[in-house]
Amino acid sequence: MNTALKHWREAATVILAAGLRHAQSADSLKTGLERVTHIAHRSAFDYEVLLLKRSGNSGFMPNAYVFPGGLVDASDFSSEWQEVFQFFTKAPNYGIGVVKQPPETRPPIFATDRAQLGSPIPGDVAFRICAVRETFEESGVLLAVPKHEESGIRVRTEDARDSDPQPALTSLRGLWDRDVLSRWRPLVIGDSANFIKMCKELQCLPNIWALHEWGNWLTPIGTRRKQRRYDTAFYICFLRDAPHTLHDEKEIVHFKWSTPSEVLHSYESKEIWIAPPQFYELARMCRFPALRDLHGFAWQRALEGCEHWLPILLVAPDCLASILPGDALYPEKVDPSGRSGGVMKTEKRLEELQRDSTNLHRVIGRDPYSITIQMNITPKYNHLSPLCGADVDSPSKDQSKL
Repeated sequence: MNTALKHWREAATVILAAGLRHAQSADSLKTGLERVTHIAHRSAFDYEVLLLKRSGNSGFMPNAYVFPGGLVDASDFSSEWQEVFQFFTKAPNYGIGVVKQPPETRPPIFATDRAQLGSPIPGDVAFRICAVRETFEESGVLLAVPKHEESGIRVRTEDARDSDPQPALTSLRGLWDRDVLSRWRPLVIGDSANFIKMCKELQCLPNIWALHEWGNWLTPIGTRRKQRRYDTAFYICFLRDAPHTLHDEKEIVHFKWSTPSEVLHSYESKEIWIAPPQFYELARMCRFPALRDLHGFAWQRALEGCEHWLPILLVAPDCLASILPGDALYPEKVDPSGRSGGVMKTEKRLEELQRDSTNLHRVIGRDPYSITIQMNITPKYNHLSPLCGADVDSPSKDQSKL
C-alpha cells in the first residue's frame, strides 16, 4: 500500500465473465451474430459479465454500474499472507508469473517495489488479493480455492511458453456453505483484516491465479478541484457459470449478469449508466463472443503487460473527449503527480478534431449516455482494440482473432 501517493488512491477491480449454463453450439452462436435484435444481443455470447450498481449516496460515481472492486487496504499487503500462500512463496510472484514488459514502461502501480514500502507481498499478488476481497464484500462471490487443492494449482514459471494449454475455467460451485460465507461477509466488510482470518479458518486461498492482468486506468484529473481519484489495476477472471450473487445493500444496491453487448445497449437506451472505462472494456470484450476464446486470449496475453492510462479531458463546443495515450492530441509530458494539467480546451468541433488528427485514441461523449470510441492505432502489449457502434451488434469470427 503506497501511502506516499497524494492525488490518487490505489484500487483493484476484476471483470468477472461467467459461462451461461445452457451455452449454445458454435453454429448457433454464429447465427446469433447475424441478427440485430435484443435477443441477438444475448444469443451472440455464451457468457455474461457481473456489474454492480453503486448506491445513490456514494461519493464516487453514484448510481453507476461498475465491475466489482475497491480500494486496497494495508491488510492486503500483510505479512500474514505468507503463511496462507506458504506453498507458493518461492515461485515467481507466487506462481502468477513474471510480466515481460520492461520495468521502465510498467505502470507505477505494478512497478513500485513494495518491499521498499515495508511489505513482503509482491504488488502483483496484493492487488489480486484486494480484488478478491472486494468482490466478496460487494457481491458475496468468493474467488478462492480450497487449501487441500493447492498442489494442483496451475502456476506459471520462468520458462512458461505461449504454447502451453490454457487452464480450465474456474468453478465455484459447492465449495463453501452459504451460511458460513454469510457469517463472514459482514466481518470482512467491517474490517478488511478479517479476510485473512477467514481464509485461515476456511482453509482456502484467494485464487490469485485465476485473475489475469488486463489494464490500468486512472481517474482523470477533471474540472473539479476536490475530486476522488483512483489508480486502478484491472483484472479479468473466467468462471464456468455464474455463482450465487448478493449485493450488500450499502455500497451496492443491485447486481446484474449480462452479456457485454446487452450492457452497452442498456447504457445507450439510458436504462443504466456506466463510466468510460467500463464502456471501453466491454467494447473490447465484444470481439470475443465465445468465453473459451476470450479466456484463451487473456491467458496468453496476461504476461505481456499493460499501459498506464490517465485520460486527458478535452472540452470542445459539441463534446467532451477523454484523450488516451497514443492519440495525436495526447500531451508528450503529463504530470504524474496530478497537481496540474489534465484538462485541455479547444474551439474546434468534433468533426474537425477527427479530421485534423492522424492517430486517434479517444472516448467521445456528447452527453452522459452517448459515448463513442475513436481508435485507429494498434494497441500495445498485444491487447485488444474495442468494437464500436454497429460492430457491437455483429462481432464476426474474423474480429475475434484480432
